Amino acid sequence: MASDDAAGRARETVDAVYRADSRRVLATLIRLLGDFDLAEEALHDAFSAALERWPRDGTPANPRAWLVSTGRFKAIDVIRRRVRHDASLAELARRLELDSPGAPGFDDGVADDRLRLIFTCCHPALGAEARIALTLRTVCGLTTEEIARAFLARPAALAQRIVRAKAKIRDARIPYEVPARAELPARLDAVLHVIYLVFNEGYSASSGAALTRHDLTAEAIRLGRLLVELLPESEAIGLLALMLLHESRRATRATPDGELVLLDEQDRTRWDRALIAEGVTLVGRALRGRPVGRYAIQAAIAAVHAEAPDAAATDWGQIVGLYDALLALDPSPVVELNRAVAVAMRDGPAAGLALIEPILGRGELSDYLHVHSARADLYRRLGRRDEAAGAYRRALELTQQEPERRFIQRRLRELGEVVAQ
Repeated sequence: MASDDAAGRARETVDAVYRADSRRVLATLIRLLGDFDLAEEALHDAFSAALERWPRDGTPANPRAWLVSTGRFKAIDVIRRRVRHDASLAELARRLELDSPGAPGFDDGVADDRLRLIFTCCHPALGAEARIALTLRTVCGLTTEEIARAFLARPAALAQRIVRAKAKIRDARIPYEVPARAELPARLDAVLHVIYLVFNEGYSASSGAALTRHDLTAEAIRLGRLLVELLPESEAIGLLALMLLHESRRATRATPDGELVLLDEQDRTRWDRALIAEGVTLVGRALRGRPVGRYAIQAAIAAVHAEAPDAAATDWGQIVGLYDALLALDPSPVVELNRAVAVAMRDGPAAGLALIEPILGRGELSDYLHVHSARADLYRRLGRRDEAAGAYRRALELTQQEPERRFIQRRLRELGEVVAQ
């Protein structure tokens, strides 16, 4: 029984290391091997070896280094078997045998392997959507299905996009490195977009039983901090501020049993004041930079919410003004929708609906969950129960997240609707 207990503990350790470090291990293996697919195979082989050996030999003092080393040796074995078919691989095998994890250049500093990897995945030679999809899949470990939902794309089509992006990196010999400083600004926007998508998936999971995924928000914030240290541009600072201010509310966004809590109902005494203070300071830095970009403005909006002592004290006029600036800089139907909601909070639900209906009428957001949930809430506040119920039902059709589903069902029941469980 003791051996069974030891095996169970070892498996739990392997699972915990996989959740915490698998992306870092993969990034290092990609750097060492120079091939995404070979590195992914080596990663899986290394964790399989850990499941076999750690229960017997004990958990190593440095599990990540052990996994990198084991994965590297597994890859060498694979390459040796392939050499007979491709002589060019012999040099790679020889180099790998010399390039151990303790060798010079195996660093864990600011420009660590994950940051190198994200810049590689965001190389200009790749299409914009391919950059984002490859980074979310490789750096952050999102499934193809999760990424496809973010792109409103079919999983099979997105999987092919990722395959083609890997092939492009290999065939074009795109270097695995952080670009020279002179090249960084041109590459920054795609990297910021990727980090923000990662954060959003963690802050409001696209599907599943949990509202949030702290592993993803923490990873996005970590990457954001690294990026600001590497390149303290206004937009990088603005994005980090935005993520910190949103993260400050994470503990209050759901009840202990996982039910969704709206912003105006959250317990603000439980908001993380250290994150808010850091975020507000960063907003000031970002707004002093030039040019002021969309992340800096969004962070300023989040700061207005964070600094309001209660929901009633929120300065909705200031928020509408910031949305005006954001809409001028980055016009999109989603920004229009968010501005309409802010107008509804300032001027009343009828004013907000007058702005939302034309957006929906253009058909641009017909399959966007939040436009229907916003309409439903405004109709509910106006006492127009039938329109509210219809909008909530459309939102219910679109949600794939269980806490949101339960919240919408609760609203429908409050309107007297019969809701199937």
